[in-house]
Amino acid sequence: MSPPLTDITTEDHIKVLVDSFYVKVNADKLLSPIFNEVAQVDWSEHLPLLYQFWNTLLLRTNTYQGRPWPKHALLPVNAAHFERWLSLFKQTVDEHFTGPKATEAKNIAASIADTFQNRLQLLR
Repeated sequence: MSPPLTDITTEDHIKVLVDSFYVKVNADKLLSPIFNEVAQVDWSEHLPLLYQFWNTLLLRTNTYQGRPWPKHALLPVNAAHFERWLSLFKQTVDEHFTGPKATEAKNIAASIADTFQNRLQLLR
């Protein structure tokens, strides 16, 4: 039997969320080529930035100082990519966590997907 789900309250929780999510992304036939072939993400460098990003958003650590939009603006993605990204993210949250921060994480991800998708439509 699985242990009961808890909310996202620690940096270790963020690491579980990010690592589990990107395992799914890397196995996904639609998203993996964007990350691995087009963007050629160096996961050893990128994952720590993602931990900082989500720690800042959910735990208010203020450790992330980057600007994610410019790099994403160059990618050949469309609504289907954003829908899959968000679906996998929400699925990952629901598999590992429950509570107000888990809900906040899903809402933030939805907002990011919507914002990036809208910005890309304006560029094209």
